[in-house]
Amino acid sequence: MKALVCRKPGELIFEDRSAPGPPGAGWALVSISHVGICGTDYHIFEGKHPYLAYPRIMGHELSGTVTAVGEGVAIEIGERVVVNPYFACGKCIACRHGKPNCCVSIEVLGVHRDGGMCEELLVPAGNLYPVAGLPLVDAAAVEFLAIGAHAVRRSRLAAGARTLVIGAGPIGLGTALFARIAGQAVTIMDTSRERLDFAESQLGFPVIDSASVSPVDLVRERTDGDCFDLVFDATGSKVSIQAAFGYVAHGGALIMVSVIKDEITFSDPEFHKREMMLIGSRNALRVDFDHVMAAMRDGAIPAAKLITHDTTLQNSLHDIARWTYQKSGLIKAVIAF
Repeated sequence: MKALVCRKPGELIFEDRSAPGPPGAGWALVSISHVGICGTDYHIFEGKHPYLAYPRIMGHELSGTVTAVGEGVAIEIGERVVVNPYFACGKCIACRHGKPNCCVSIEVLGVHRDGGMCEELLVPAGNLYPVAGLPLVDAAAVEFLAIGAHAVRRSRLAAGARTLVIGAGPIGLGTALFARIAGQAVTIMDTSRERLDFAESQLGFPVIDSASVSPVDLVRERTDGDCFDLVFDATGSKVSIQAAFGYVAHGGALIMVSVIKDEITFSDPEFHKREMMLIGSRNALRVDFDHVMAAMRDGAIPAAKLITHDTTLQNSLHDIARWTYQKSGLIKAVIAF
């Protein structure tokens, strides 16, 4: 089969790889239909991913069709599915507590093991969720949207909360959309005027341009001096995350959606004075995937607006390299097979 391989930072090539072969017990063979290109993939291409060994077939935002199943698999051949790319051990403390998304020894397709930028892929049947009528191109967006849906579910505060989402990239926009679905009053903050214009004009969110004036002053102005009940940071920026503590209202919460390698520092007196919660959010669970697909079917998620770019597997070799550095107008790109 054909596979797009990142051999080393800055080098993408096509390789003829051996077909996966028949699935074993509990596994299924999936013919890949669409692959969403994630910020992780761009980081792998740039050589900025901390947990990756090259060469690697990238791709973890996947949809496709089941073409073969192993013993004990209930999914039918021909089923159209979205792939949960998180492979958990099933035995560690997180897995025992129903949190395979933060498994102690988790492996993610396209990162810890070869992913879906290839024609066929073997996947544990438990990681395949029927799309039930969703177009497969939309199904390729489910995984990245599930990240935001999971973060909103982790936030714990009720409908009506005044919410700030920092970062208007795909993960931030997904978080904002699901916070709005949860009944929260959502504002988006970013330094990119282009992305803020998209969030405002295409998705209907009020925005704060943190590149123009003091963000703290704008936050207080928008909230009558109270700050926001919920603040989600989806920037991947140490400076942004540390500043976000100052945007949280007394009794509120900061949810860290993005992950960075650096250490984060904050003022303990301010943290305790506000009795605020600091919540980490990692990956997603089946309930989040199901929530995303239901929202898509209900028309609450404008997938056609979020998927701004498309390419083919053949052309992706050049397009990934180009989009890594040329992101004007880009929200989400999808490879169609």
